[in-house]
Amino acid sequence: MAGAASKEIDSATLWGGGYTSPFSVSYGKLMMWFFLVSDGLTFGGLLSALGFAKFANVNDAASHWPTGEEVFTHLPFTHAHAPLIYVALMTFILIVSSVTMVLAVEAGHRMDKKAVIKWLLLTVVGGLIFLGSQVWEWSTFIAGPDGDLSTWYDNGTLSHSPYGGVFEAGGHGHETIIHSYGPTLYANFFFFITGFHGFHVFTGVLFNFLVLRNVIRGVYHKRGHYEMVEKVGLYWHFVDLVWVFVFTFFYLV
Repeated sequence: MAGAASKEIDSATLWGGGYTSPFSVSYGKLMMWFFLVSDGLTFGGLLSALGFAKFANVNDAASHWPTGEEVFTHLPFTHAHAPLIYVALMTFILIVSSVTMVLAVEAGHRMDKKAVIKWLLLTVVGGLIFLGSQVWEWSTFIAGPDGDLSTWYDNGTLSHSPYGGVFEAGGHGHETIIHSYGPTLYANFFFFITGFHGFHVFTGVLFNFLVLRNVIRGVYHKRGHYEMVEKVGLYWHFVDLVWVFVFTFFYLV
C-alpha cells in the first residue's frame, strides 16, 4: 500500500543464511552438500578410470591385472590364507562407525549431551581403527614375501612375491624394477585411490575429534542445538559410502 513503511530485515537474517531457504536447510549444511557432491564426482572419475584401466588389461597376458583374492589374502599376526577377510573386516568397522554417528546425531536432536559424547567417541575410535588397518595393509602390500620393508629387494637378486609376480633390482643394484603388483597401473591406482580415501577418513576423524571436544565443553548445548554434529555426520557418512564403492570396484569386481 502506498505510503506504508517497508518491513525492515535485520542483517543477521538477510546475510546469515539460517533457515530461509526453500528446503529449510541451513547455510552450513547446504555448503556441506555442495562439497560432498563435488567430492563425489572426483571419486567417480577415479573409479571410472580404474575400471577402464582394468578392463583394458583383461586380455593382455603380459600385464595381468590381479584380482583382489590374489593380492589381499593376509591377516594380522597370522600366516593364514584368507582372501579379502581383513578388508571385509575394515569395511564392517567403518560401516559400524557410520551407525554410531547416526546415534550421535539422534542424541543431539534430543539434547542428550552424554549420549552424543558416547556415540561420537565410538565413531572416532572406529575411524582410528580403520586408519591403522589401512597403514598395516599398505605396509604388508609393499613389504612382499618376508614382511620386512627394509628388504623390499635384495641387491640384484630375483625375488618372488606372494602377489603372483616378481621384483628385482637392476643397474648395479641401485635402480629397482618392480613387478610384484602386476601392471604398474595396479599399484598406482591402489595407492592413490585408497590413499585419497584414507586422507578423507583422517580428516573426518580430526573433525569428529574437534567437534567431540566442543561437545564435552558444552559449546553446542549452550547454543541450544547440535547442528555441527549433524554437519560432520554428513561428511562421515559420505566417507563411508565412498569406501563401499572403493571396496566393490577395487577389491571385488
